Amino acid sequence: MVVEQQPQGDADLRRVLVVQHVPYEPLGALDALLKARKIRIRYVNFARHPDARPDLAGYAALIVLGGPMNVDEQDRHPHLKTELELLAAALARGMPVLGICLGGQLLAHALGAAVGRNPAKELGWYSVRLTPSGLADPALRLLGPQTPIFQWHGDTFAIPAGAERLAESDLCPNQAFRYGGRAYGLQFHLEVDQHLIERWLRLHARELAATRGGDAALAIHQQTAAWIEASQVRAQQVFGQLLHQFGWRPREATRQLGHGLAGHGSPG
Repeated sequence: MVVEQQPQGDADLRRVLVVQHVPYEPLGALDALLKARKIRIRYVNFARHPDARPDLAGYAALIVLGGPMNVDEQDRHPHLKTELELLAAALARGMPVLGICLGGQLLAHALGAAVGRNPAKELGWYSVRLTPSGLADPALRLLGPQTPIFQWHGDTFAIPAGAERLAESDLCPNQAFRYGGRAYGLQFHLEVDQHLIERWLRLHARELAATRGGDAALAIHQQTAAWIEASQVRAQQVFGQLLHQFGWRPREATRQLGHGLAGHGSPG
């Protein structure tokens, strides 16, 4: 069990540690948002350095991205144990955490929840509905009550004790959760753009055809053309709000705020 504590002071409040498992699952939309806020990004790439032992010292947040491995494959991929320890340490510090797909599953597992096979694979675009908690969440509510979001997963997480379930789909009842105010687990891939989707369709063509049939790639191409622009707008809104909750505004906005307060006494 992990107990969330109050955030501790950090050496550099504009540094984020990003765990990446494979080169074709990057930060996506988050990359530009972090750079707009002058956030220094350090990657831990376990595909290249499976024995890496990252340290949270000097970092203000942790982001764990997706990957093709499963949480129950820790003997085959020992770095998953390292990541679970890293997540537990981040939660104990009260550090903001974002887990996407595999990252969300690892976050849930670090919080004591089960992770296992979803009743069916979700490969492509699926309608995601917000729960009442999701509609009240300051970030997820920006998705709207129901919207198509890109997915690529066979496993999923249970909702950890003490967390709020934020979203669901017809095939996967647990699409997102929030633990406390600063840890989010997402099953879906809101971060992707059209180029990344096309890359996944090429890389995973055999899996897609076996799961959804030979016409699935064409259907996903057509859906992507129809929905990707609105999805990227939602990504900017949702991730932008999350980063705001993590304490990061764009530098320009911060400077303007500072100029606006110059010469005025501090409240209270």
